[in-house]
Amino acid sequence: MSKSLIIYFSRADENYSVGWIDKGNTEYVAEFVQELTGADLFKVEPAVPYAADYNTCIKEAKQRIGNAPIKDKLTDFSAYDTVFIMSPIYWGTYAPEMETALEGLDFAGKKVRIISTHEGSGLAGMPADVKRMCAGADVDTDGLAIVGSQAKQSKEKVAAWL
Repeated sequence: MSKSLIIYFSRADENYSVGWIDKGNTEYVAEFVQELTGADLFKVEPAVPYAADYNTCIKEAKQRIGNAPIKDKLTDFSAYDTVFIMSPIYWGTYAPEMETALEGLDFAGKKVRIISTHEGSGLAGMPADVKRMCAGADVDTDGLAIVGSQAKQSKEKVAAWL
């Protein structure tokens, strides 16, 4: 029987064009995927939380590119056949913490599906970066891009894509 895992990054607080939120846009979408597929969830969390205000957060994200420590890291996910990689778009790709989360994992033989939340950049460079990080996987580079301000109402769009 096929088993799926959702690896996602999401941030609450002040978001671009959404304002102040208690739960990040990507988390809403990850929960829809979980509900529709029965997949397990793994939330990638930064070792040092981002600032609550949007402008400071994006400056911090730019500084973390290439060095974004996370609280917990997956070490073995051999039980999973399909992996959903989900993130908001930060500086043209997934959040820097996603790079840390994916680094060193064995994706050989796995199916990888990509979902981004954004406010105008679509999937941006995320498909190419996921393909690079997930060597040996069958990466669906078409992916799904959800406008962040519509994330709470995206369940039908997610269901149609799945």
